[in-house]
Amino acid sequence: MTQAEKVSGSGEGLAVGAPVPDFDLAGMGPTGEERVSSHALRGQPYLLYFYPRASTPGCTTQACDLRDHLAELRIPGGDGLRVLGVSPDGVGALEKFILKQALSFTLLSDPDHALAEAYGVWVKKKLYGREFMGVERSSFLVDAEGRLAAFKRKVSPAKHVAWVQEALSRL
Repeated sequence: MTQAEKVSGSGEGLAVGAPVPDFDLAGMGPTGEERVSSHALRGQPYLLYFYPRASTPGCTTQACDLRDHLAELRIPGGDGLRVLGVSPDGVGALEKFILKQALSFTLLSDPDHALAEAYGVWVKKKLYGREFMGVERSSFLVDAEGRLAAFKRKVSPAKHVAWVQEALSRL
């Protein structure tokens, strides 16, 4: 396995082709509160993207770009891609973010950052000389069998959709 195929920073060494961690999280969708589990998603590919915090400039850019291009994100064969954003925010903050930005996909709450840790994206960050733990903006494309199809660490909010489109073309 090459370094490019391994998700660095995760305790399990999550790799392309490997099963992804299971989850069951509360969240907010366009029609209200919902609960989403990896088990219920089996049979359909999905994008799981991690972002630091709702309603911040970079996270808003990323979410709105996904919203604006969601219809173009198609699984080979025609179906639309299920998009799930994950942050440590509570469901209330997610609801405000979805309403303010008219987001058309689900955001999941990971307040204890257990899923972020499982994916290796809960990392030490540095800002203005201060070190703290937080979410590394990252994206994971999961295939219909629940295996990692592609991933991107340190995602640029403005270039995220282009990466997703390219990764989908390889499904």
